[in-house]
Amino acid sequence: MNKTQFWKPELSNINENAIIGEDCIIHSHAVIYDDVKIGDRCKIQAFAFIPNKITIKNDVFIGPRVTFTNDKNPPSNHQGWLQTIVEDKASIGAGAIILPGIRIGRGAIVGAGAVVTKSVDAYKTVVGNPAREKKY
Repeated sequence: MNKTQFWKPELSNINENAIIGEDCIIHSHAVIYDDVKIGDRCKIQAFAFIPNKITIKNDVFIGPRVTFTNDKNPPSNHQGWLQTIVEDKASIGAGAIILPGIRIGRGAIVGAGAVVTKSVDAYKTVVGNPAREKKY
């Protein structure tokens, strides 16, 4: 049985065709379109925007007001949508913007407010606008 918790679903726009895994927590005011796949044990905070062609794998954290985009040249009328993938155990901080066609690697961290214009390698941390790898 799917034990996903929808906090105030009446305040969210979650398409019935979206695929949402087990034991997820989705907060109010989230927008999730129909061609979206979300894995198990994900947490999606309030006001997240997840349009078509986004795949979020398992154990991913999406902070409040995170915005994914799927079209480099809007309005393309579905012709230019690009697939974005967030791998297992990645974490995306509040207010980050993820441009289309990006892959965020396993265990990667995207800092709050970052604008991700290129793919992020596994276990890397990116911050800023445009997002750049933070060196330790």
